[in-house]
Amino acid sequence: MIKCKDITVKRNKKYIFKDFYLEVKAKERLVVVGNSGVGKSTLLRVIAGFIAPDRGKIYIDNQLVTEDRDIIIPPNRRGVGMIFQDLALWPHLNVEGNIEFGLKIKKVSKLKRKEIVENMLSMVGLQGYENRSIETLSGGEKQRVALARTVALSPKIILMDEPLSSLDKSQNIKLRQQIIKLQENLKFTLIYVTHNEDEVKDIATDILYLN
Repeated sequence: MIKCKDITVKRNKKYIFKDFYLEVKAKERLVVVGNSGVGKSTLLRVIAGFIAPDRGKIYIDNQLVTEDRDIIIPPNRRGVGMIFQDLALWPHLNVEGNIEFGLKIKKVSKLKRKEIVENMLSMVGLQGYENRSIETLSGGEKQRVALARTVALSPKIILMDEPLSSLDKSQNIKLRQQIIKLQENLKFTLIYVTHNEDEVKDIATDILYLN
């Protein structure tokens, strides 16, 4: 599914990765752990295509998507969704507007968008929230909107960069279970960055420790 071969990333004369190799199987839940500054977020961004490595190749489904500094396949054509730590929700759009944003860009019909939004809200337990303002939502509800927005595009791969770090323990547990359920039902490949040991134990089918 995902192969990172000989990935080298250098910033300010220091190596973040040097000749790094990784293979992630389809439908796997790989949890990436490590201290701050070891390159966890950089790894996600390289796979997504937001950062070009100084050297190395990345394959998705045996297709070469990055070679050295050349982004061959751009992020929007990789079948990869990413949830950032800050969620990056649009404050000027309501819940429905956020979830259907990517669908509009893909020119999905209005009728189909409505169907997908309703389905996504049901999946994440936010039925009836279509017209709610983002600013009125709790932290956990915002996380659910971000998850629904990402899943709505049916990506083969979802990358999550400490998505639950701002939540209290109770919300964290609920959202973590929601993520596992969605992944098992929709069969996407998940790469999940966290510092939380409980998240590692619950989510991971495999673990990558970065030093």
